[in-house]
Amino acid sequence: MKAIGVYKSLPITDPQSLVDIEIERPVPSRRDLLVQVKALSVNPVDTKVRASIHEGDNTPRILGWDAAGVVVQAGPECTQFKPGDEVYYAGSIQRAGCNSEFHVVDERIVGRKPRNLTFAEAAALPLTSITTWEGLFDRLEISEQPADNQGKTILVVGAAGGVGSILTQLAHWAGLTVIGTASRPETIAWTKKLGSTYTINHHQPWQPQLDKLAVGDIDYIFCLNSTATHWDAMVEAIAPQGKICSIVETDKPINLSALQHKSVTFVWEFMFTRSMYHTKDMERQQYLLNKLAGLIEEQKIKTTLTELLNVINAANLRKIHQKLEQGTAIGKLVAENFPAR
Repeated sequence: MKAIGVYKSLPITDPQSLVDIEIERPVPSRRDLLVQVKALSVNPVDTKVRASIHEGDNTPRILGWDAAGVVVQAGPECTQFKPGDEVYYAGSIQRAGCNSEFHVVDERIVGRKPRNLTFAEAAALPLTSITTWEGLFDRLEISEQPADNQGKTILVVGAAGGVGSILTQLAHWAGLTVIGTASRPETIAWTKKLGSTYTINHHQPWQPQLDKLAVGDIDYIFCLNSTATHWDAMVEAIAPQGKICSIVETDKPINLSALQHKSVTFVWEFMFTRSMYHTKDMERQQYLLNKLAGLIEEQKIKTTLTELLNVINAANLRKIHQKLEQGTAIGKLVAENFPAR
């Protein structure tokens, strides 16, 4: 089967950084599904994993943790899906990714594809939606009931990116007043379109901008961009007894003691935790993807797809990786359809 592989870390401008290859079609076992991949998306984690691969291993690494497709075979212990079902999912960081014609994935982290979306529109959503849902409702412990969140505010740091685009929508759906950070006219317009009531520029001091908006202290902050860079601003803006969640690792020290006097909670969100450790609640990812599918079918949430490339091959994935590395992407970039044989 066709796939896109990585043999060693190279600049994305190098044609060998991602290459078209042929590999054996996998066979599902136990609770695995074999999915024919119709469309896939790329996330910053793909670029980070690609950069970490060192020369010396002749086995290619297959990246990709966002897919939509059709189940073609179910493992002997599967109970949730059958051949012909249309699905979407993010997969596991510990297994081969979805940049291949056929892909195996544990059914417990797979959701049914929203019926009113194309495969490409659906492929834009899984990883960012799982990250968002877990961050909002599991880590920050925000209620899913809008009536419980009236008058509460959330500041989304990096609101126009892949995660920020779905996070803004889900926070707005949950009844929160959303303040998104964005610095360009096009990103400001995008995040307001998705549900931000206000925007501020994260390249400038936050507090004067927040004071001008007269929104008071911020109940929740969800950081999607450089935890260390924005740490002091988050400490200043967060309300006493507020909560901060971040998805961005840091190799610089951060002063957790600065949160003590406000009794602020700080939590991490990493959407691969459940699949990495096979946690007892691993199947919650299926629940939330199905819940999201319902919200999309009710037209309460929309896809975050902004750019579509109509062939899945190494050249097109290099283009997407390059845009992500430049840090200027808005929403999600998707590729669909493997080349015909």
